[in-house]
Amino acid sequence: MPDLSINFAGIKSPNPFWLASAPPTNSGYQIMKAFDAGWGGAVWKTLGVPVVNVSSRYGGVNYRDKRLVGFNNIELISDRPLADNLREIEEVKKRFPNHAVIASLMVQSRQEWHDIVRQSQDAGADGFELNFGCPHGMCERGMGSAVGQEPKILQMIVEWVMEVATKPVIVKLTPNISDITEPALAARRGGADAISLINTIQSIVGVDIDQFAPYPIVDGKGSNGGYCGPAVKPIALNMVKNCAQHPDIKLPISGIGGIENWRDAVEHILLGASSVQVCTAAMHFGFGIIREMTSGLEQYMVDKGFSTIYDFVGKALPNVLPWEQLNMKYKVMANIHAEKCIGCQLCYTACEDGAHQAIRLNAGTRVPEIIEENCVGCNLCSLVCPVEDCITMDRTDSGTEHITWKERVAAGTAPTEFNDERAGGRHHWVPEPSAALGKERHKTLPGKARVYAGDLGL
Repeated sequence: MPDLSINFAGIKSPNPFWLASAPPTNSGYQIMKAFDAGWGGAVWKTLGVPVVNVSSRYGGVNYRDKRLVGFNNIELISDRPLADNLREIEEVKKRFPNHAVIASLMVQSRQEWHDIVRQSQDAGADGFELNFGCPHGMCERGMGSAVGQEPKILQMIVEWVMEVATKPVIVKLTPNISDITEPALAARRGGADAISLINTIQSIVGVDIDQFAPYPIVDGKGSNGGYCGPAVKPIALNMVKNCAQHPDIKLPISGIGGIENWRDAVEHILLGASSVQVCTAAMHFGFGIIREMTSGLEQYMVDKGFSTIYDFVGKALPNVLPWEQLNMKYKVMANIHAEKCIGCQLCYTACEDGAHQAIRLNAGTRVPEIIEENCVGCNLCSLVCPVEDCITMDRTDSGTEHITWKERVAAGTAPTEFNDERAGGRHHWVPEPSAALGKERHKTLPGKARVYAGDLGL
């Protein structure tokens, strides 16, 4: 069987799945329960001067029958006394010496950082995660994302921590910034051993249209909170990639954001993460999800022939290029497989109104047809189709040519004028504007009649 164990910047754990610093890691009870279920590590809910939280604290974004595709919270760091947390860290490490216990920390002054790092080390924490990402409540006090958005301050605090830390130091980055690599570089300059990202995204997940207040509602009022859950994975993956590709960062990355199953974890790892952290999924489904995560990851590694996690850390990075380096000679065309079509015609509507008018409806059948001379291979039809593999994108070029936008610019073959004949859509058929109105819409394309849904009585 594959070896799932990792050594993340000197922090060892039996597998790469860690619980992120959040409500599921609020106590030793929860973390022991999680370790017993199979989690490899946990980042303790952020320690500092205890806070007082409000009620309620959470909001959600549901999409159709899927609950909590996005999750929002206005909860702050641990509201439990530091002494209680430190005692429980010590208890957990005695019971689970081979699991990773990382203390998340957030304080203000240099002396406070020195004190809490020393106390956490004495309690047996395997490492530290400096919380420079919280986008609500704590940032108003000059902590959290207020630090993560100021690279010089971030670097200074990391340097303070490194003065006394004898265990690995991870810097947790905020996504609420224009360029995630700037604080990552500051973390490296400060001497950090690793980075983790992303923390939650500043957000309002909705507004009660009767009470006129944002969710979650606190006595008729609300505030922005931190957004996480499956909906943030694309943002997290891009920022993980940005840090992993940067030639001067070169720090181990703990990937956070939208991880709900083993596939999500693999995507983070392929883009450069060597551990992953989970929060919302554990809050939604419980600690038991780790069984599917570890078994799924193991099977994936068997299928791909990977022996360790490090065999595929960053394996997708060489295939992530700037747009200007993509092959402009590569061509695909939509292919509707009539035997699988259920006649919903979503592809037709999407292409007609939202893309390139490259699908026709023919009288006597509900199966749409691709207008080959108009299909640009944009992929929209296959994305909206509810039937798996009913619409495939088939390659149509010879595979022998390769030219990029960058090369076209260098060769002087790229469009340079407003009405340039070399423009990509210059010779692409587009209906006349008046054809959009009423019965004018049943005009023909070259070679074949077009029939519209309204003409078919649909």
